[in-house]
Amino acid sequence: MRPLKIFAAFALFVTLLAAIPAMLNYTGHGNLLLAKFWVLFVFITGFTFIVIASVLVVQHINPALYAQAFLATTIVKMLGCMAFALLFVLKLHIDNGVFLLNFSYLYFLNTGFEVYVLLRNLRNQNRK
Repeated sequence: MRPLKIFAAFALFVTLLAAIPAMLNYTGHGNLLLAKFWVLFVFITGFTFIVIASVLVVQHINPALYAQAFLATTIVKMLGCMAFALLFVLKLHIDNGVFLLNFSYLYFLNTGFEVYVLLRNLRNQNRK
């Protein structure tokens, strides 16, 4: 996939990812979201953007290191998100069930998008 196409897909993904919580707020089910949900959303989505951008840069510089760069940046993202979640839980007094639901929703869907981009790029590399 071309970088422009990937970033367009990422923008669409972020829009769809944000639509469900926005609809929950709009329909009066805001109790299913954390008070600081959008902080969590921006942090995890921003981390995903950094991962995708850095992997694309590595792919442009040295395509042979694409998979290794993906794994390294994903591990950094995982550790960063765990540290952020720990600070989030320790500093704010929140409902643990709601936090787990919100964090899982954001983290796993963003990670799924990263894997989707990885698989699309690896498939395109094999066709060349």
